[in-house]
Amino acid sequence: MSKKDLYNVAVVGAMGVVGREMMATLERRKFPIAEFRPLDIAAHEGKTVEFNGKKCTVKAANFDNFKDIDIAIFSAGGDASLALTPKAVKQGAVVIDNSSVWRMDPDCPLVVPEVNPEDVDWHNGIIANPNCSTIQMVVALKPLHDFAKVRRVIVSTYQAVSGSGKAALDGLDAEIKEYVKYGKVKTVHAYGKQIAMNCLPHIDVFQEAGYTKEELKMVNETKKIMKDESVNVTATCVRIPVIYGHSESINVETEKKISADKARELFAAAEGLLVVDNPAEVEYPVPCDSDNEDLTMVGRIREDNTKDNALNMWVVSNNIRKGAALNAVQIAETLLERGIV
Repeated sequence: MSKKDLYNVAVVGAMGVVGREMMATLERRKFPIAEFRPLDIAAHEGKTVEFNGKKCTVKAANFDNFKDIDIAIFSAGGDASLALTPKAVKQGAVVIDNSSVWRMDPDCPLVVPEVNPEDVDWHNGIIANPNCSTIQMVVALKPLHDFAKVRRVIVSTYQAVSGSGKAALDGLDAEIKEYVKYGKVKTVHAYGKQIAMNCLPHIDVFQEAGYTKEELKMVNETKKIMKDESVNVTATCVRIPVIYGHSESINVETEKKISADKARELFAAAEGLLVVDNPAEVEYPVPCDSDNEDLTMVGRIREDNTKDNALNMWVVSNNIRKGAALNAVQIAETLLERGIV
């Protein structure tokens, strides 16, 4: 049980896209808050945000403003997390960090509550929120792994531009307007190449082996979350001109056979998943369906006709909700449930 009835909570990066969604998620899920403290860069200090029907003044994210905070949820980028999370911990807060900087630290839990909630128990002040594309994949892999042990995963992602933040959203909007007006995109706004009417097999920076950092995050984070180094993952991550909602085409090989019907049964019983799988009636998940959806949706479930003990599936989730804000708030809820704040 929790040690207190109400908690002091800070959101760091409160003025950003994910920060605002974190506030909305805390409200929607009625998180037990005594004091809510929105924090951001000094330039935003003095601005106001609305939380639970009240105006809250934004304060600068610094050591003094973490005083008396029980839980600090960060979505302020890697540099800010490196600089500020130790300060929040020193003031007594438990940090839930949405950046990538702590994810592979062996002393920091990397948690998806539907998959490994017990890992919050060994935190040393910081708990990492995984990459958005990893989160939805492991939620879908978990019931298969528990039933038949996952051996290999081949995943191709189709990721929304909101995963790159407000500048990318504005850039897509500008490019679409140019395309409508001129019949072509005259100026590239969001990425190295135009994203409007296009797709880019390039998310984050390329590494020496030809994979991007985003692809390697999916490989390494999956092994850590599932606590199984034998799970082999290979990924291709693609940015598409969708505003919200990441989609993934996943091929999963397991140690023993799982029929498509059995997979649907496992998914239907699993926490955090919604089965949408009736292609004959044009029922399958699409990004637009994720706009107001907290669950990860899975469909197009079918046996691989080229490989024994393998399945294909299509997984869709809202990258700003479950892929960021919701998962972070669920981690906070897990802390309370396990009585370790």
